[in-house]
Amino acid sequence: MYHLSDVKKYLRCPRLFQLDATLPRTPFQPFIRRDEAITDLAVRMFGLTDYFCGERGDDPALAIAAMETNDWLVKARFEYGGLRIKVPFLHRTEAGWDLYFLFAGLYPHADDMQFYCGNVWVLERLGITLDHIRIIHLNADYVREEELDPARLFIISETFYNDRGRPSKNIADLIAGKMTDFAPLLQEMDASSSLPPEAPVRTSKCASRQKCRCYDLCFPAEKEEAPDSILNLIASQHRYDMQQEGRTRLRDADPERLEGFSQQYAQIMADRSGGVFTDRLALQTVLDRYRYPIAFLDFEWERYAIPPYTGMRPYDVLLFEYSLHILHEDGTVTKRSFLSIHDDRRALAESLLHDLPETGTVVAYNAFGAEAIRLRELGQQFPDLKPCLDQVISRLADMQMPFVNGLVYDTRMKGSWSLKSIMAIMDDPGYAALDIQRGMDAVYQWRLLDREETAKAEEIRDELIAYCSMDTYAMVIVYQWLMGLTGKQISIKML
Repeated sequence: MYHLSDVKKYLRCPRLFQLDATLPRTPFQPFIRRDEAITDLAVRMFGLTDYFCGERGDDPALAIAAMETNDWLVKARFEYGGLRIKVPFLHRTEAGWDLYFLFAGLYPHADDMQFYCGNVWVLERLGITLDHIRIIHLNADYVREEELDPARLFIISETFYNDRGRPSKNIADLIAGKMTDFAPLLQEMDASSSLPPEAPVRTSKCASRQKCRCYDLCFPAEKEEAPDSILNLIASQHRYDMQQEGRTRLRDADPERLEGFSQQYAQIMADRSGGVFTDRLALQTVLDRYRYPIAFLDFEWERYAIPPYTGMRPYDVLLFEYSLHILHEDGTVTKRSFLSIHDDRRALAESLLHDLPETGTVVAYNAFGAEAIRLRELGQQFPDLKPCLDQVISRLADMQMPFVNGLVYDTRMKGSWSLKSIMAIMDDPGYAALDIQRGMDAVYQWRLLDREETAKAEEIRDELIAYCSMDTYAMVIVYQWLMGLTGKQISIKML
């Protein structure tokens, strides 16, 4: 018996489908936090008290039998032709049954039609007449008051949405137009599951949107590629073809098959220049805009699907930590940090405004894609602090820009512009010495504190502060390196 997730794997890659059952299962850690079961909230939204509720492992015959005596079915399991589905909501009408999909996001798009068609295919093959097809999704305009209001939390829609968040195509019509017979596909999957795994073949699906979990298993040699390998050429559609032709190094790239990105130029020139490329004058122009004292800033935050606190919307962010390393003109560096548990948004904002110097540049990595957004959100939530927070935004500079714009490249970065990749080439232990080494690992550990699910609270607090502080410390070290590339050596003393 298969689920729609199995169908999705098979359509992406038969080898992924074959290997998936043999891969070790790691505990699932959601990127988005959902403390409240969204199905239970939708039940409250409908005001249901008398309904059939399915459970994991149910015999599909239970749902069929429940349709005889219940007007509402929730999380009911059905199966046809070896394909098993879980239907969020079915409601009896005079003309048949209304089907409600449940989307735990803000704007459902028509980008997973295999899922929607698969559900409808099973129900229709079982002889279930569908009247209307709708999607329940979160309301982007809902602002939580003291108590959560499920009636306002959700929107029920008969259409998908376009990329601008506007109602688009009718769900039922689109499903009807995309519907195919799943029986031949399920037969193919049956045959594939009994065969040895296919040989790996690289396609655009291997790393589209999200890198396949089998990628390193299929192409292990790529992890051992040299820093100057052509496979490190960023955003290149032709790097594998060039490698097969014997163009194995960055310096060998075919100019006729480059996309023209400034980063690609920097990579090729770095390989031709002994490993490092610097557009010295352009880099100096960028760094000349920094004013002392330079405050290096980094935030850590949690994102909630369901707003947990007053004034928050679905998918709002809750800042829980910041770190500052403040570099003074004499080279001394002072450090500040703040770590909160639960809802301390205002205390964090006030502490940040207190700790930041009143003048000078505020530097962050991806400043306008992260820190500026977070500061604006704080200003919206606390209007009396907005003028001061806006003033901080006006002083922001993005340390990522010299790398994104191709002003600097070191082949040891291996095509990555992340702060960790850059820090890894410095003469400093950096992140390697930390217990927490990734941003999402920090979030997972903070969840233990916030939910009070650990006896190691003090240890975790220390680890979180060390991780966030490393991000701002790393920016100090990278700044010192960049200044050196322009010919200006600076001496730094940590206080």
